[in-house]
Parts: sequence; C-alpha cells; structure tokens
Amino acid sequence: MGESDLLARAVAGDPDATAQLLETVRPGVVRYCRAHLGRIGGRFTTADDIAQETCIAILGALPRFRDQGRPFTAFVYSIAAHKVVDAQRAAVRHLQVTPVETMADHADGARGPEQHAEDNDLSQRLGQLLRQLSTVHREIVVLRVAVGLSAEEVGRTLGMSATAVRVAQSRALAKLRTLAGTVFDEVPA
Repeated sequence: MGESDLLARAVAGDPDATAQLLETVRPGVVRYCRAHLGRIGGRFTTADDIAQETCIAILGALPRFRDQGRPFTAFVYSIAAHKVVDAQRAAVRHLQVTPVETMADHADGARGPEQHAEDNDLSQRLGQLLRQLSTVHREIVVLRVAVGLSAEEVGRTLGMSATAVRVAQSRALAKLRTLAGTVFDEVPA
C-alpha cells in the first residue's frame, strides 16, 4: 500500500490506516519536539507531551485534510511547529519550581545531578545556537539532523528544491560552526 493510499484511507476514517499513519509520523514528531524544546529538568517529558498533543491534533485535523499539492509532512510539521510555539509561550508564562516533599534514602542509580546539570547546560547552549539561525535554516537543521528527513522530504515540506535545502543546510551548519566558538568558548573547526 502506498503512502497516498494510506493517507486517503486515514482521511476517510479507516482506523487501521489512521493508526498506521500515526505510527509512521510519530517518531519524527517526537524528534522534532525534542529538538525544539530540549530537556527540561534533565528529561524530555515536556517535549514528549507536546509531541503527544501534536499527534492528537493531527488525529483531530485528519478528517479535514485536503491534498492541496503540499506533502502530508508539511501538514504534520506545521501542526508540530504551532504546538512547540504554544509550549514555549506557556513555559515563559508559567515558570514555577516544583517542591520536593521527600528525599530518597538511597541513590537511585540514575545519573547524578552533575550529569543532569551538564546535559541541561549543553541543551541550553545548543538551543541558544539554533535560535541564532533564521527560521528557515533552523527548520532545515532540525528536520534534517534531528528528525532525519532527506533533503527531498524537507524540500517538499518547506516548498524548496532538494538542492536549495542542501545549500541552506550547508550555510546554516557553517554559521553554527562559527557561532559555536562564542557559545562553547571553543575555536571553530
């Protein structure tokens, strides 16, 4: 069964096709949300929650989806982008500290606070780097590197040729290498 047939069946309400379609797009949505939201408190909980909300929104919008010449991935990542922006706005509005009521009597074997602090610091620095890119360059880097889409898939999603995606990706990565020196206090390669 081809992707367009699967999509048509899912839009028509076939539960098996809908489940299979969602199973296909979910991993990319999770990677997309994680790349944009990073770790909060050393875990991907919020990003994974937003990915789940995105999947629910896709399910809700699927019956109204109409093929207008853009690929389905553009539809999916458009919804994901809106959910990520909403989550970022909510995080700024609702910054809060969660109190810890009881402390464990023994080590849990998980990574220690130092490792979590290092992971959070790295995540924040990478986010700082990505925010310095243009919106298009940031989307290309996230979709190519974090989500793992091909240049052709990203091109269809963003309405660009695969060659334009590769050129833009090359420019974005070159800029990231230059900026990395200021963010990571290192000499760029």
